[in-house]
Amino acid sequence: MARIMPTRPEQYSAEQKKLAERITASRGGVRGPYAIWLKNPQLADAVDTLGKYARFDTSLPQRLSELAILVVTRHWTAQFPWQAHEKLARKEGISDAAIGAIRNRQRPTLTAKDEQAVFDFVYELTERKAVSEGTYKTALTVLGEAALIELVTIAGYYALVSMTVNAFEAPLPEGVTPLAS
Repeated sequence: MARIMPTRPEQYSAEQKKLAERITASRGGVRGPYAIWLKNPQLADAVDTLGKYARFDTSLPQRLSELAILVVTRHWTAQFPWQAHEKLARKEGISDAAIGAIRNRQRPTLTAKDEQAVFDFVYELTERKAVSEGTYKTALTVLGEAALIELVTIAGYYALVSMTVNAFEAPLPEGVTPLAS
């Protein structure tokens, strides 16, 4: 059961209505963390700006962004974003075997050098709270400095998303099987 119930559209302030329209235009609706953040329009506005950049505007190929998002959301067992991004990762070309391994908290077999670099970097950052020198150097060589900074930003943004949905127990869409703890 959700700890914070979404504000009904007919109860939106003018500012919430404007933000809800913008969020719906880019994300298809106000749900998950956005339904929670919309309670504080100034926060929702700031987070939406960062989220759009992290999700759509970095120099990383979408395939690598989705892989990073899976690693972060699985670390947090964040049900809502995992469900959305599992489908997107598959659509972007992340293999079912790799997605299944991450879902089961196992190391995936990744043949693409950039995918391996992203997985290793984000896994170490989330699980160990630091990145080893070897992993850092590999990711820097494969991705470049600007993309590596963006990768950390994506991981940080999805940690925020994950923490929000977990703290407030954002509900899953009906019929969705939750991740195991």
